[in-house]
Amino acid sequence: MASILYKWFLVATLGLFSGVHAAHPLFVSVTEIEHNAKDKTLEISCKIFTDDFEKTLRKAYNVHVDLLDAKEKDAMNKLVNDYVQKHLKISLEGKFATMRFLGYEQIEEGIYSYYQVDNVGAVKNIAVIDNILYEYKSEQMGLVHVIVNGNRKSTKLNNPDEKASFTF
Repeated sequence: MASILYKWFLVATLGLFSGVHAAHPLFVSVTEIEHNAKDKTLEISCKIFTDDFEKTLRKAYNVHVDLLDAKEKDAMNKLVNDYVQKHLKISLEGKFATMRFLGYEQIEEGIYSYYQVDNVGAVKNIAVIDNILYEYKSEQMGLVHVIVNGNRKSTKLNNPDEKASFTF
């Protein structure tokens, strides 16, 4: 009896989700900024859904985009870096910081890109402008997490809101 119920549950579940696997219900990017006091750096990562990011890059740059093709890695590094640098700005103590691109990788269904800001002493105020993929979907939102001295602060930015400030 249990196996029959299990099979019916499995069939019903698969029926509910058929056709849904190609899209995800949320349009969100996640930016994490962590101050590394020992190394005097800001370590930044941005997670963006791969399919949404590729579509956005194709439209923005009018070029072939395949973030997962190892043969295209150099060209894709340039696109990823250029796009994120235009759509993510970080200000420390009222001065814009220069982010150094370290690379990107795919983890599960997302592209993680990595950046670093050097020569960052004590951090009291961080301001962020984040409008990643805002041109892609009006429902796009950005989650921003900032960690300083183990103290984590977070906010959600709903398109068109793109500015957040954190005080530590």
